[in-house]
Amino acid sequence: MSLRRTPRRLPNRRATMYAAVAVSGVVLLSGCGAEDKPSSDGEDSQYLAGTGRVTTVPKEERQSAPDLSGETVDGEQLKLSDHEGKVIVLNVWGSWCPPCRSEAPGFAKVSKEMEKENVQFIGINTKDLDVANAKAFDRTYGITYPSFFDPSGKQVLRFPKGSLNPQTIPSTLVLDTDGKIAVRALKDLSEEELREILKPVVAEAGGAEPPPADAK
Repeated sequence: MSLRRTPRRLPNRRATMYAAVAVSGVVLLSGCGAEDKPSSDGEDSQYLAGTGRVTTVPKEERQSAPDLSGETVDGEQLKLSDHEGKVIVLNVWGSWCPPCRSEAPGFAKVSKEMEKENVQFIGINTKDLDVANAKAFDRTYGITYPSFFDPSGKQVLRFPKGSLNPQTIPSTLVLDTDGKIAVRALKDLSEEELREILKPVVAEAGGAEPPPADAK
């Protein structure tokens, strides 16, 4: 008795293509960290929305921030180390980002109040391809402190992997007087929240605490 061999069927090309797409989708999803969730705000979904998490680090466990350097929105040269010995508030923002617009008035107000307390605010303007948009943002909200102009996002990438890098927009770091990351906020901050995260780091440095939000 002869045995009939069933011909082996080649995989359907379309099914193979669908499988490849499914696999790539899994890879993309797995690349989005637990702390970073894409925003679903329609046309403004090009930014990563924060989780609302604020991380405070004990002094003995803090990591040094990289010494960022580069051109500002106003065309000047800036280095973080130019402000060595100060408490630094480092804010990542974009003119196209709604939460950035929401928090900007509070940052403008608190930054001016804290100028005499050895506190320096510095921005990282990211994903704004036209510097004119960043300049218009500063004028609109009365931002007087400098911001790195970082359309490609390379400044944020300088933070070491595994550090408290500011990977959402907006996000804010407070650096102590040794240039180490004391606080990270992965969210837009109200004026009161900004004062609260600044308070312990400024007090630690021997400066005056930020006045309450309703202080005149």
